[in-house]
Amino acid sequence: MSRPPRARRSCHVVPGSNPRMLQKAVGLEADEVILDLEDSVAPGEKGGGAREAVAAALRAGLRAPTVAVRVNAVDGPHCHRDLAAVAGAAPDVIVLPKVDDPSHVTFADHLLSALEHEAGLPRRGIGLEVQIETARGLGSVEAIAAACPERMEALVFGPGDLAASLGMPHTAIGATVPGYPGDGWHHVLGRILVAARAEGLQAVDGPYAVIADLDGLAEAAARTRALGFDGKWSIHPSQIAPLNAAYGVGAAELDRARRVLQAHAAAAAAGAGAADLEGEMIDDATRRMAETVMERARLTGAA
Repeated sequence: MSRPPRARRSCHVVPGSNPRMLQKAVGLEADEVILDLEDSVAPGEKGGGAREAVAAALRAGLRAPTVAVRVNAVDGPHCHRDLAAVAGAAPDVIVLPKVDDPSHVTFADHLLSALEHEAGLPRRGIGLEVQIETARGLGSVEAIAAACPERMEALVFGPGDLAASLGMPHTAIGATVPGYPGDGWHHVLGRILVAARAEGLQAVDGPYAVIADLDGLAEAAARTRALGFDGKWSIHPSQIAPLNAAYGVGAAELDRARRVLQAHAAAAAAGAGAADLEGEMIDDATRRMAETVMERARLTGAA
């Protein structure tokens, strides 16, 4: 990854057309706050009102560890005006939805570069996250991930639109696939994860829309965390703390990683190629796994 990684355990989406929610976004414990101009904004408000509210919030100093804006899709009538309205206010990241082709990323990169220059901002200072939400996007995910290494930061799974694109007969966004004997999203998640990691990007799971079902949220987060995902979108403040816990590094996991690294270092100092830790062989691959845990802990403030 050519850009420094960010903590993305919880990426909280706030409707850009709702002033009350924009105000309440200040002080949330989410790693990333996403001011949304796309799906949560009514069609009649996409022409300017939401854009102006989001740009004003950015200029007023709305702060979070990472502040992002989700614009509308490149192939619609709003994306270029969304970017023109908010880029000068210097969000950390732009989230690009429904990316079907690498050319979508290239378009956003070129337009953002011009807008950054116009506003006197650092070239490619604004990062990009792209959402994989259609069959075409999933089919091109490897090329999309490689499209702009100087600006790209993460791939994001979009379960609702992808379910519609694939013709899946259910309507609970982010929930398990009813009637399927296993995890109906496993192939999709695995492909997005591998494409992201191959290009040094982070991988983020999409939202879980059954807000009252925190057990279901925890189960969904545990599945993608086990695969290696960095975090998940939240759509209600009650979801933020469970996601921070699910994608963080617990005390036991951190202690185990430290002991693995200590055992490996001791074996290397003694000239041995591997160590024994409580009956488990610790070799160089184990060391790299433990270092990955330590890197996540440092990124999220656990170490």
